[in-house]
Amino acid sequence: MTSLHQDARVLFDAAVARADPALALRQTLAVAPLRSPQTGGQSYVLAVGKAAVPMMQEALAHISEPRQALVVTNPENLRQVPGAQVLAGSHPVPDQASAAAGAAVLEFLSQTTAQDQVIVLVSGGGSALMVAPAPGLTLADKAALGQALLSSGLEINEMNLIRQQLSQLKGGGLLQQAAPTPVSAYILSDVIGDDLRAIASGPTTSPLGTRAEARTSLQQARIWQDLPPAVKTHLETEPEAKPLPAAQNTLIGSNRHSLAAMMDKARDLGWQPQLISDQLIGDVSEAAEHILQAAKSAPMDRPVALIFGGETTVRLTGSGRGGRNQELALRLAQRGAQELSGDWLFLSGGTDGRDGPTKAAGGIATAQTWAAISEAGADADALLTNNDSYAALKAANALLMTGGTGTNVADVQVFLRRAS
Repeated sequence: MTSLHQDARVLFDAAVARADPALALRQTLAVAPLRSPQTGGQSYVLAVGKAAVPMMQEALAHISEPRQALVVTNPENLRQVPGAQVLAGSHPVPDQASAAAGAAVLEFLSQTTAQDQVIVLVSGGGSALMVAPAPGLTLADKAALGQALLSSGLEINEMNLIRQQLSQLKGGGLLQQAAPTPVSAYILSDVIGDDLRAIASGPTTSPLGTRAEARTSLQQARIWQDLPPAVKTHLETEPEAKPLPAAQNTLIGSNRHSLAAMMDKARDLGWQPQLISDQLIGDVSEAAEHILQAAKSAPMDRPVALIFGGETTVRLTGSGRGGRNQELALRLAQRGAQELSGDWLFLSGGTDGRDGPTKAAGGIATAQTWAAISEAGADADALLTNNDSYAALKAANALLMTGGTGTNVADVQVFLRRAS
């Protein structure tokens, strides 16, 4: 009999494998091949996000010369691609490397003509990896906003709506920069519900909202007063009305596909899986309660695998390190030790292999995890209060470590319990 740890890791790996960006793009292009540029034109191929390298490698196999290619990805997934320039930005908080990548993208798009075509390969993480502040704003302004958003408790769509208002590339800005060149985009979704406007902050789509709506969200989150003056001035100024150029956007993979792969693999392993939610969003403490209640309600006389997918948020009140998946696992460890019976395990992980500003993909909790933190000499309650889930789980040897996966379709969770 395999262990719960082994089975949980097999299910997580199945989710990641289903989100393989090269395979997803290959299957899409087999049905609808790439169109060619006009006579005398060439293809400009831009790949942005954590899955940018494999997506570019696959795309170049389908595009003949002449062509130009630029890749912007995260440092963990950085690899050279023959025939393409490859740059690394920073994630989740943009830095000077992200600004350099944004400037390179603007320069790349400035070379295109109406006879050319632009092919954009989009995956999660692109919002931070490629930044081009709107006129009047600096990278420091955007970084300050980004840091405030990460601790705001706002949901990902609200964050992206706000980010779009401060960029030359987000919220359809890339289309404006490429015009009049036609644009085709192939998108791997890391956004729950697959709203294309939110993935990598929607460089090839219409924006999620307006500057007025961005102001309202920031004020309701009580972080407006702490923003740099230039950011507030920009958001209080109405933009020039400008029609958005059209684009052909195609979704090639998503969290829902990965959850289906987990369900199939769980059956193969002898579990009786249930998809509890593909919309696990909002505050991480509320998500933990939802998972706990589902686990309590699950039958005890059969092996159950409860599957979840989504992207929660953490309202930071402390100064510790961690991410939403690690904090979710730590909260399950705390509550589960008191309220759950039987032989159980809970895994929560980011399909990109990185959770927050750490090298862990997430965390794994069992009935013994909470006690193991104390046995290692750490104060579990104090660490949770300080949002220091990384240190807590590390003390219990309960971190999920995968390294960069080369893809990103948000987060997946599984609760396993054997029959008793």
